[in-house]
Amino acid sequence: MDDFLFSDEALDDVSEVVQGSWKVIVVDDEPEVHAVTKLALSDFEFQDKRLEFISAYSGEEAKQLIEQHPDAAIVLLDVVMETDDAGLRVAKYIRETAKNNHIRIILRTGQPGQAPERQVIVNYDINDYKSKTELTAQKLFTVVMSSLRSYRDILSIEQSRQGLEKIIKASRDIFSTHSLEHFIEGVMQQLTSLLGTVEQAVYATSLVASNPLDNQKKLVVFSGKGEFERSEGKAIEEVLNEEQLQACQEALREKTIVYRENYLFAYCSSEYNHNSMLFISGIPKHLSDTQRHLIEIFSQNVQLAYENVQLQAEIEATQQELVFRLSEALEQRSTETGNHVKRVSHICYELAVGYGLPKREAELIRHAAPLHDVGKVGIPDAILNKPGPLSDEEWAIMKQHAEKGHRILKDSSRDIVNTGAVIALSHHERWDGTGYPAGLKGDDIPIAGRIVALADVFDALRHKRCYKEPWSLEDVVKEINAQQGKQFDPTLIDVFNQRIKEIEDVLVRYPD
Repeated sequence: MDDFLFSDEALDDVSEVVQGSWKVIVVDDEPEVHAVTKLALSDFEFQDKRLEFISAYSGEEAKQLIEQHPDAAIVLLDVVMETDDAGLRVAKYIRETAKNNHIRIILRTGQPGQAPERQVIVNYDINDYKSKTELTAQKLFTVVMSSLRSYRDILSIEQSRQGLEKIIKASRDIFSTHSLEHFIEGVMQQLTSLLGTVEQAVYATSLVASNPLDNQKKLVVFSGKGEFERSEGKAIEEVLNEEQLQACQEALREKTIVYRENYLFAYCSSEYNHNSMLFISGIPKHLSDTQRHLIEIFSQNVQLAYENVQLQAEIEATQQELVFRLSEALEQRSTETGNHVKRVSHICYELAVGYGLPKREAELIRHAAPLHDVGKVGIPDAILNKPGPLSDEEWAIMKQHAEKGHRILKDSSRDIVNTGAVIALSHHERWDGTGYPAGLKGDDIPIAGRIVALADVFDALRHKRCYKEPWSLEDVVKEINAQQGKQFDPTLIDVFNQRIKEIEDVLVRYPD
């Protein structure tokens, strides 16, 4: 027969196991109860983890420990301590105040009559109720084992829920990426969220970014991080060591995920039959089943996300090239270089970002800026390219190009074209109200028009035209600052002065 645990004889304290353990909070105002509990469970082990005992000798102390150890698995809770219902108050505190629904509460009482089992079970969210007089060492072992199994299953369900939430967010963030350059950063960010740590990554694909129709099967590095950051365009065999290459080939051959001690290779496929491989190093040594499952789901989504991002980038690049080519043709009529529209486009982006516009709005202005002079299509060459001053009649005709540009572009269902219409109509307005065609003043001028006006004048002054030689940077900056509050938005001039280096870099990238 099992010996009863709780006798009048005090027992020596038992050393606690604190590494790789399940936390058990023992709450009782009798020290010998703590000692005998630890002794009875001294050799307890579950899933290669021992028990770590944390002692509290009153209800108030128990509440503090519950807050300090939210990861505790079990609380062995005495009912009667400083008050007759101290333990019940602790149980209520755990569920309602600490909001800890994971910990398993085992209520122990030496006076069952004071807290009837049926009443306690119904009114309090506890998991077991034991009388000290009936609790043998074997029964204590049994109740702790069953409670730990419940706790483990609850954690597993919670991890699965959190994992599902993370994989949804990961897929959302990856699919929202519109830049191939940022793709691998997005991948690593989400993998770090899933795994806790990622040091290096490589994404290699047989789908070459420069030619989506290329059907070759050779894996080429598209992007990398860490020591692989400058490996783009290299064959996968050139960047991996022999051991890594063997693991990669195994994953490719078996179309699966291959795990090694601190890295993995995940095979990624799609309906287009393009093979890709995701290499991740610096992962935790021991991955849970949930983490492995999440990696599997994530790797399945990565390839589809990559192809969507690539398609999006191809469409945007095609649209941008068509806008540039149209705008270049118009600028060449006025003997300006085609690169003028590219420079204005990128200068606008620098100004928009510095002004504090959201990234999407800054990108929209960058894409639409080349359309600012589309109305020139209706201006005769004799007026457009006249080296001398225009007559009043010629100037009246010239000013019509703003409204013509607006008419050509307005009422589109596309944001870029509509923004282009706004820019075409407003980029000749002046901050002081002396511009055209509507004589708008101050903030009544759309911000896109104000930004393009400054970018256009800056680039025109810095480059040679049929009617003038290029100005020095110093002279241009001086002239533009002289127009602060007159031709240009004062705040925009402050941004211009702050970002002059970035603006000059644009001129270097796109010379005449």
